[in-house]
Amino acid sequence: MSLKVCLFGITRDIVGTSVIELPAPAPATVGELLAEMRKQYPALGELRSCAVAVNNEYASDDQPLHTVDEIALIPPVAGG
Repeated sequence: MSLKVCLFGITRDIVGTSVIELPAPAPATVGELLAEMRKQYPALGELRSCAVAVNNEYASDDQPLHTVDEIALIPPVAGG
């Protein structure tokens, strides 16, 4: 079983693909997922901000994750 994470914008560029899969059950929360991804891809830690959406809703760091969840990393966006 694994967690599927969709990547967009600069996060996709850093990781080199639009979707990655991480073994489950760890990380078990959004915060643990971000920590693991920053460990595997240190450039993600250099971003000013990076939001996580779970099942199409912004998620807090303590939100639990499940293998059936739709997870997305939302990079910082500049407008004009």
